[in-house]
Parts: sequence; structure tokens; C-alpha cells
Amino acid sequence: MILVADSGSTKTDWKLIDNNNVLETIHTEGINPFHQRKEDIEKIITTSALTTLVENVEEVYFYGAGCNFPENIRTMQNAVRTTFYDARIFVEHDLLAAARALCGRSAGVACILGTGSNSCFFDGKVIVQNNPSLGYILGDEGGGVHIGKKFLRDFLYKELPHSLQQKFDKEYDVSVDTVLDNIYNKYLPNRYISGFMKFISANIEHPYMHGLVYESFYDFIDMHVTKYNQAEEHKVHFVGSIAYNFKEILQKVVIDSGLILGTVIEQPIHGLVLYHQNKI
Repeated sequence: MILVADSGSTKTDWKLIDNNNVLETIHTEGINPFHQRKEDIEKIITTSALTTLVENVEEVYFYGAGCNFPENIRTMQNAVRTTFYDARIFVEHDLLAAARALCGRSAGVACILGTGSNSCFFDGKVIVQNNPSLGYILGDEGGGVHIGKKFLRDFLYKELPHSLQQKFDKEYDVSVDTVLDNIYNKYLPNRYISGFMKFISANIEHPYMHGLVYESFYDFIDMHVTKYNQAEEHKVHFVGSIAYNFKEILQKVVIDSGLILGTVIEQPIHGLVLYHQNKI
């Protein structure tokens, strides 16, 4: 049996599968070897229901953010092997997860718009071109942290429309001090910043919010997707909570950019299951 895992910044979905069925589904907190030590990752796995699957698992396919660097891959392999010591373990980048889940074995542009962002051109077998993602400090255009940073900056500089400024001030205990403390002194600041997407989503009908999201999506398309020579000839697919929850705005940006919108899904795990069952 195969255990397929897709890990984002906030949660990890694990599916135990055979050729035809999903036999077990388990959720754990997000895992990212960029931000977590091997010991922290081991604790997440060993204190979860995953330990009940050990005897059944022959192969583990773990897809996650930060898993495109050799050191991080080794960290993940060693952490997973602590529990699944008899299984073959494969660790892959979340971008390959997106490509396989969205494109299957066909060519296309695969994009991630979640807490962070990334993209690639996938030829149906491998990623052949990737405009680099620079992470939430320098890049991640179109992702939740990028949008959240722009929103927080405008709030703290008092650049928001008055009605939104007042509404946000009433609903959230946010000041310059609390923001700086959470960003520079606390654990996983990207989660803190992207957490304000809930407020942005709840007020998306406001012209400011709509424009904020549209502008961030346009930055992503302009800085990344249009860099692929094949983009105009193939569908552009998206996965991630931000892409899924703001699909209408995303569709308009893609069309305005002269591109063809393909599939938009919230999570790659279902597509990954089909891929590993050889159904797509």
C-alpha cells in the first residue's frame, strides 16, 4: 500500500491508498523543513494516528514546501523513516505535487496560490521550467502572505478606506507593536500574516479589497506565468486556498492577461491520489 502526503504551511493531508481505493485519511499540522527541525517533524508524525498504519505502508510519497533542497529532503526522509522504517520513502517538492495533481500526465502550466505561491511549466513528466519563488519576504506574489502584507501595511499606515479601517480596528486587536512582535519575534510569521485573509475574504465585495486581490494576482501572472514561452499555448491551472476562494477574480485576471484558465482546485491531494493510482 502507498501513503501519499501533501503538506502545506498549515496542515498535512495523508492518504493510504491501494490501486482502487482510499483506505484511510489522516490530517496533521503543516510540515516545512525550512522552518521546523527534524525532531519537531518526528513529533508531529509519532503523536498522530499515522503510527497505526506502519505495518501496511510499503511506500511513502511526501510532497511539501521546502522539499526541493537536498538538505531539506534528507531531513524529511529521516523524520518519516523514524516511523515508517520499512517503507521506501520519496520526498518531492510541493510544486511537483501541483503539477501532477493539476496536469496528470499532460503538459500545462501549474500554479500554486495558497499561503505562498509558485509556478512551473510541466511537460507531462517533469518540470521543465520554473520561475523561482522567493518566499514570503521577497516574493510569493498572489499568495495569502503577499496579499496580507499589503493589507496590513495599508492598515498600519492608515491608507485603508475609512469604513474598512474602522471595521478592522473593531474586529482585531492589531497595532504596530503587535504586528512587529508577531512578525519578528514569534513562530511562523507567514501563518500570522496570511491569517488576515479571513477578513479580506469576508469583505471582498468592497472595491478596495477586490482591487487588492486583483492586483496581487496580476503581479503573479505578470512576474511568473507570462515568463513561460508555452503559457499562451497551454491551459494555466491553479491549486491552493487563495486561488480557489477567489476564483472569480483569478479568472478575470487570467482572461485579461490573454491566457486560458484550466482547472482551479483547493487541494492537490485528490489529484495526487488519482495520479498514484494511474487514473490520470
